[in-house]
Amino acid sequence: MKRFDAIVASLGVALLSGCMVGPKYTKPAVATTPAFKEQAPESFKEVDGWKAVQPNDAATRGKWWELFGDPQLNALEDELTVSNQNLKVVEARFREARAQIRFNRASLFPTISAGPAISDERISANEPYFSKSLANNGEGNFTLPVDLSYEVDLWGRIRRTVTASKEEAQASAADVATASLSLHAELATDYFELRSADSQERLLADTVNAYTDALQLTTNRFEGGAAPKSDVAQAQTQLNAAKVQYTDVGVVRAEFEHAIAILIGKPPAAFSIPSAPLDLNPPSIPVGLPSELLERRPDIAANERRVAEANEQIGIAKAAYYPTLSISATGGFQGTSILNWLNWPSRFWAVGPQMTETLFDAGRRHAVTETASANYDATVATYRQTTLTAFQQVEDNLAALRILEQEARQQKDATTSAQESLQLFTNRYQGGVDTYLQVITAQTIALSNERNDIDIARRQMDASVLLVKALGGGWSTADLPRL
Repeated sequence: MKRFDAIVASLGVALLSGCMVGPKYTKPAVATTPAFKEQAPESFKEVDGWKAVQPNDAATRGKWWELFGDPQLNALEDELTVSNQNLKVVEARFREARAQIRFNRASLFPTISAGPAISDERISANEPYFSKSLANNGEGNFTLPVDLSYEVDLWGRIRRTVTASKEEAQASAADVATASLSLHAELATDYFELRSADSQERLLADTVNAYTDALQLTTNRFEGGAAPKSDVAQAQTQLNAAKVQYTDVGVVRAEFEHAIAILIGKPPAAFSIPSAPLDLNPPSIPVGLPSELLERRPDIAANERRVAEANEQIGIAKAAYYPTLSISATGGFQGTSILNWLNWPSRFWAVGPQMTETLFDAGRRHAVTETASANYDATVATYRQTTLTAFQQVEDNLAALRILEQEARQQKDATTSAQESLQLFTNRYQGGVDTYLQVITAQTIALSNERNDIDIARRQMDASVLLVKALGGGWSTADLPRL
């Protein structure tokens, strides 16, 4: 027992004296600015958070699509959260990464196994180099061994492996947030595209009706001898062209409706959205500071966690240069029959440490260390590039919203002028002052401007969604799990 106590004491000293080799992690610095270059649109109002919420209510704070105030969009987004198959994939990957933590953490503890066995053995009297006088008719062998093996983490290899798996799990959790943000943004964009198509469809339906009335006007004037046959042909051509545009919009709408169905986990044949025009205005979105973006973008957080993981891999590689200390022990009972199997005299045990050190590996450990260092440099560069891309996306969409807000006002004035011009030329044609060609030209210009009105509104909504996405959708690094 004294020897056993000495071994246990030695093990305790080894555990207490264990150290960590390899570099200590420091979060890489990134290039940032005090403020964004592009100014927010005049309609934006700085508000505190996405909406009024209770403290720690991350689920409500994350429902950024409620900013747009569309109940149909809210219902679709909520359905995506629970039914999208791509989101289920990344969530399963997170659960897998979290289970890997428990797998690696198990190496911090001894592995204990038992292997009871019963056998009957007879040695051959004719066995070479064996005395025939020792031969017998067989003997029983009853064993109940319990084995223990344990690697002492002297240099931090196991602890760094556990830490690396935690950082990968956090990165995986951020991947879930990134995928969720991207999928919800894609759904919102598809929804606004579909509503834009509905607006175009309604406009073109009204245009077909107006052109039908214009055709009837030219026909009546032709039959009354007040207009040439060419006016009727031009009016008919204009009407047919409008019908083609009206029909073509149906293709676009069907494609976006099908895309939305897939996003919420339904086959297109089992899903439809009633037609309704796009009548929403871009919401006010809090932009914040560039430095805050580092804490609000899940893709940036995922890359930063993988930088930390890569740093741990360097330490793991360096630990291979040092000796490995293992503790092995076995004990149990062994007897020749069931009668003396579990007797105290049948006990046996063996315990002792073993230290191993690689003396020559032809540069293998050096290559592994270089690989880990190169991978760390690559993850740092990826992290910094992701940050720069995030800044660009915010700047792009701030500029888009600011310019589109001005463009929308200009386009509204142009549309109003085009409609007035069409009315004037139509009146002049009815009075016999102008030819029908001028009416057709005015109709084409008016329709083009009205369609531009809808298109700019669509682009404003798309840019709003992309800005929310670029800002992280209300996510924060505080949402990362503490593993």
